[in-house]
Amino acid sequence: MTEKSFMTVEEVAEELRVSKSKAYEIVRQLNAELKQKGYLTVAGRVNTRFFRKKTCYSE
Repeated sequence: MTEKSFMTVEEVAEELRVSKSKAYEIVRQLNAELKQKGYLTVAGRVNTRFFRKKTCYSE
């Protein structure tokens, strides 16, 4: 199974078992960090690899 490039807010909420509003906050925070590093971001979605890295789901 191939991993999707981006996760939606709903997927973030489900993965972290948090409310949708908290998931929006997390996505905004992660996207702000990516934007600061010069990457393009998509509102309401976050790069899956970056999400996993920042939430300690990968190395």
